[in-house]
Amino acid sequence: MTEEKEQEQKLPPLSAQDFRIYNRTAEHMDYFHANFRRSWNILWDATTNSHRPRSMTLKQFLGEGLRFAEHLEVHHHIEETYIFPFLAKKMPEFQAGRGRRAAELLRQHREIHAGLDGFKVYLERCSRGEEELRLEVLREKMEGWREVLWTHLDQEVKTLGAENMRRYWTKEEMATIPM
Repeated sequence: MTEEKEQEQKLPPLSAQDFRIYNRTAEHMDYFHANFRRSWNILWDATTNSHRPRSMTLKQFLGEGLRFAEHLEVHHHIEETYIFPFLAKKMPEFQAGRGRRAAELLRQHREIHAGLDGFKVYLERCSRGEEELRLEVLREKMEGWREVLWTHLDQEVKTLGAENMRRYWTKEEMATIPM
């Protein structure tokens, strides 16, 4: 049995109230991630079905994609500027570093943004009328970072979940986390 598993087994079960305290950050993060998932699915489904949703004009569809990109950029900026450095004081999952020494969640941010940048540029060009939206091109712009995005959305929430957070933080400290 690994040391981590032994340590988890030594922790007493959480009361419902304590679970809520320790799970607050995960629930807060999942709220934002649910919005990213919803927007992604609208865009991805259109590329899969070869037509945008019937209820959306071209302008609305492009706006959905551009808002998704902007909101994800802002979300990651806030995490990297305020939340991750605070959590990194006690949690290796959030510690910065260069290249492979960076925490996996931060490496995932870089991979996501490598794909997000091209996605955003394409939608901006379509929005300005410089290119005609082609859903097969949009799909290509999404495919390269799809897996890392979905892995990241799930992994980040799990990392902020009650069972992991209580390994590092007291109930009192949970109230100081900037979320």
